[in-house]
Amino acid sequence: MIESITIAKTANTPSIVTSGGDVLAANPHRKGWMIQNVGTNPLFIRFGTGASSTVFHAVLKGGTVDSDGNGGSISQMGGVVYQGVISAAGTLPKMVITELTR
Repeated sequence: MIESITIAKTANTPSIVTSGGDVLAANPHRKGWMIQNVGTNPLFIRFGTGASSTVFHAVLKGGTVDSDGNGGSISQMGGVVYQGVISAAGTLPKMVITELTR
């Protein structure tokens, strides 16, 4: 038996974001997303608005130097994907964000 697989039809171009706040708007068509910290300071991620260093769901470690690719990342690329607002905060935040939609 062959299982049906849903494949995302479009992906935005990965964006480099250098400010905190709401970094992904709510999207009922979201099929996956990824955030990677490419800065050197910790990045605080919250599922919802209002991320801060005291209100967050995940902390992504910073890289050793700017944009070295060693910073932490978080993603959902399958299963039940969170479709609400995602916010980020940190000192001099710098992240790469990708969203997959249908």
